[in-house]
Amino acid sequence: MHSDQVDVTADIVAALIRGQFPQWSGKAVRPLSTAGTVHAVFRIGDDLSARFPLRLTDAAQALAVLEREARASAELAQVSRFPVPEPVALGRPGPGYPMPWSVQTWLPGTVAADADPSGSDAFAEDLAAFIAALRNADTRGRRFSGGNRGGVLADHDDWMAKCFAESRGLLDVPRLRRLWLRLRELPRTAADVMSHGDLIPGNVLVSGDRLSGVLDTGGFGPADPALDLVGAWHLLRPGPRDVLRRALACDDLEWERGKAWAFEQAMGLVWYYVESNPTMSGTGRRTLDRILESTR
Repeated sequence: MHSDQVDVTADIVAALIRGQFPQWSGKAVRPLSTAGTVHAVFRIGDDLSARFPLRLTDAAQALAVLEREARASAELAQVSRFPVPEPVALGRPGPGYPMPWSVQTWLPGTVAADADPSGSDAFAEDLAAFIAALRNADTRGRRFSGGNRGGVLADHDDWMAKCFAESRGLLDVPRLRRLWLRLRELPRTAADVMSHGDLIPGNVLVSGDRLSGVLDTGGFGPADPALDLVGAWHLLRPGPRDVLRRALACDDLEWERGKAWAFEQAMGLVWYYVESNPTMSGTGRRTLDRILESTR
């Protein structure tokens, strides 16, 4: 998926575990086929998972990121009303893999990308309860860090210009560009709250038609209160989307800003992963379709 991607196999993972965590050396190592774009994931026995960053970077930088993500995941676990992975250990670079890696608890369930809950009011209520619990967590005076989404919409103009250029022939770029010109102007009025930051179908677990867990919690941190509303567009059809909005008591401005963050994310997904990760590209297309349908 990435030009600087590092491939890792089950044999490499098993050898790293034997060398660094011999207490788990008897556990079966199974690669997981996911639509994830940041980590290769392996199941370790029945109760653990190991995550290996896909993109090559300096080992010290990678370790700092993994340590920060572990702290964020542990903090989110304290406030979440639904199961989330909890950090267990950090692995070192070793033969066949040049960067640090992480071990977390394993969560059962089916990702929403495979078990579509978009028509479920009950799922929408669960998702609203998850978002509300995070919003109520103490920011401890922290503010948005300035990385990725969650700050000023217009700060993403350069990225959006690249997305529009790369999307020619894939999407109705003139229409999407006009929509962005409106969305980028939406003002910010509310203070930061704690946010998951990436509520896409691959990060949400479903059992039946209910939310059973949330993955990829290492980005937990302060951001625009509208940021987690991306889940309304990535995960829900119109009826359940309205259920979520009512449960969170979103005013018009906050709701539109949530749409704007989902739009910014979806635009990047479509072209970047069109060949390397069709599932993720398709997620972006579906989200854009839902946004356009809501703005007619």
